[in-house]
Amino acid sequence: MIKNHLSRLLGERRMSQAKLARLTGIRPATINDIYHEMAERISIEHIDKICEVLHCSVADLFEYIPNAQPITGSYLIVEEHGNRKAK
Repeated sequence: MIKNHLSRLLGERRMSQAKLARLTGIRPATINDIYHEMAERISIEHIDKICEVLHCSVADLFEYIPNAQPITGSYLIVEEHGNRKAK
């Protein structure tokens, strides 16, 4: 799984979500989704803007944590209509 550390980074810099939204031009709702780890997709452009404003690297913003149950390879289920689901 991918864990994002936006809430920690904003806390360390004493910056609000609203201020980050203003400085990056990213919609406040999008910032909120990322902050609360509800976003399923984050554009590279948004990552670039967030890292620029917070003066951090992508590695500071995201962390890879191996899944307890693998979701790829032999654990991947391909359904008849082409959608994929983990077992």
